[in-house]
Amino acid sequence: MRKSLATFFFSCVTFVSLGGALEAAAQGKELPDFAELVERVGPAVVNISTTQTVHSRRSSSSPEQVPQFPGMDENDPMFEFFRRFIPHPPGGPNSPRGHNSPGSPSNPRIPGMPPEMQSKSLGSGFVISADGYILTNAHVVESADEVEVKLTDKREFKAKVIGADKRTDIALLKIEASGLPKVSLGDPSKLKVGEWVLAIGSPFGFENSVTAGIVSAKGRALPQESFVPFIQTDAAINPGNSGGPLFNMKGEVVGINSQIYSRTGGYMGLAFAVPIDVAMEVQTQLRATGRVSRGRIGVVIQEVTKELADSFGLGMPAGALVNSVEKGGPADKAGIESGDIITKFDGKVVLASSDLPRIVAATHPGSKVSLQLWRKGTTKDLTVTVGEISDEKVSYHGKKNEKNVKPAEVAANKLGLVLSELSTGQRKELKLTAGVVIDEVKGTLRTELRTGDVILALVYKGVSTDIQSVEQFNKQLLLFDKNTSITLLVRRGEVQSFITIKGVGDK
Repeated sequence: MRKSLATFFFSCVTFVSLGGALEAAAQGKELPDFAELVERVGPAVVNISTTQTVHSRRSSSSPEQVPQFPGMDENDPMFEFFRRFIPHPPGGPNSPRGHNSPGSPSNPRIPGMPPEMQSKSLGSGFVISADGYILTNAHVVESADEVEVKLTDKREFKAKVIGADKRTDIALLKIEASGLPKVSLGDPSKLKVGEWVLAIGSPFGFENSVTAGIVSAKGRALPQESFVPFIQTDAAINPGNSGGPLFNMKGEVVGINSQIYSRTGGYMGLAFAVPIDVAMEVQTQLRATGRVSRGRIGVVIQEVTKELADSFGLGMPAGALVNSVEKGGPADKAGIESGDIITKFDGKVVLASSDLPRIVAATHPGSKVSLQLWRKGTTKDLTVTVGEISDEKVSYHGKKNEKNVKPAEVAANKLGLVLSELSTGQRKELKLTAGVVIDEVKGTLRTELRTGDVILALVYKGVSTDIQSVEQFNKQLLLFDKNTSITLLVRRGEVQSFITIKGVGDK
């Protein structure tokens, strides 16, 4: 009976699929044939293998490494095999505790393993010039002692890393060759969502594998990736595809396959490619100087939601809301203030907060550019001299606020918050002259506020009021009825952000 049902179901699916294809053919809409395209562009795609010398010591801080083979890259086709099937030492990343067992060394050497070993990983790339320049991902060649490039005609070359940019995950390689087949470059801005795209690479080491899909979305912003408007596709991308090209149906490269979203380590229908125009801008600088120079103005920003737009009197949710301004930085010198909403930069419209870092970063340091912002219900034009992003990583995790001592049984205010004044020590540590600290969050009001947050200002209908004391803040709240929405400027650690309270409640 089960077999009959399964056969019937399969027959129905086949009939429906065939019917759909026949209907498409009848309407003159044929499914794409990728064979000619692959034959034409495939020779310009290369396989990249790297070798790295690693020490046989296990790191408890790196859960994505195989303890017996430290330093093994996730792109290595053997990574998943070792992770699943090779026993892990006690206290390793797959143990219940997730760290070393009590009394064990923090970094033990694996018994029977040599002090050093060679770790190999695989990736993809493509030739952009006949004289041997190749683009790939920075993470493919990161920390590599040796990089080898293999062409489709089986020739192999030692490659030199001209430069790599971690912020966009782009690396430029050079091999000593001439007359190489090279790719043609397309215009990512002309891509349409739903358009067919093709990926070629070496997933799990299977060289010159071809997969196809469509453009799922454009301009996708990913966490910690503020300089790349990713192209999202559903083309099958797996470890080893990294650095390979994404082609349109004209055979032009429109992106570099860089990341996947996965809960298994493999393809789940969500792949992300760096637009080729971004990559080419990066490679131009890498070829010239070996590094990438980016602009900065020294602001911390957040997205403008509908609630925030209403609070600041802005007609629609757009632009980048300035949370804080670096003292003495380019924005501070230009007169930009916390609470401003930047709507244009250098003539380019800022529709979302994620647009601003990309636009500013693409601006040459030292340039004087105009920007437009929304402040207290009016539009204002300023001129800013763009600075340069340093290579140092900025940490946004500040010291914890010193514990605040409050009187027992202090009553909560209208928002259900128990507040106290900042102590002298807190003011000095946080470099603040005003604000009140949240000691406790009570009541049923659902907010993003937490104990330890410092409330700096209250915004209502575009007017921002600095908070000088608990008494002043609580009196301000009494002016609003329970259905009123307000916005608070809140300091958490070293980060400031605006938080909207939908309805101030009755406590």
